[in-house]
Amino acid sequence: MKRRRRTEILINGSRDIAARLAGEILERHEIRTVEEPNCGLVMLKVRETARKSLFYLGEVLVTECKVRLHGKTGLGIVAGDEPELAFHLAVIDAAYRAGVRETEGWDAVLEDEAEKIASRRAAFNRGVLRTRVNFEIMSEG
Repeated sequence: MKRRRRTEILINGSRDIAARLAGEILERHEIRTVEEPNCGLVMLKVRETARKSLFYLGEVLVTECKVRLHGKTGLGIVAGDEPELAFHLAVIDAAYRAGVRETEGWDAVLEDEAEKIASRRAAFNRGVLRTRVNFEIMSEG
């Protein structure tokens, strides 16, 4: 599983999964914190579709953390003030990069969580669509 997809699932899914996976590594391996979880601002770049140009919409508060495991650096970065999640993401990233044995079954857990996220989004979208107004019907009166 690619890093981007893994991170999206961990951020959008249950916080318990990130805590559980990171906990497996913390129990069995020595993690060295390179950069404690800290908040910062990142410029949010957006593509304007009509002109196909990029512009900066504004700044986003993020929490960032870096750790090392067996000589490999893991990075955790998440929008908002979420130091615990940023740390867990960094530990999980370092574990994947170091190729530790614990990561072997994680892809299945993450795919299962991705299905749950998709189901929740589909249910939310169905709820939104129920409130949709059909203006063609409204103008026939």
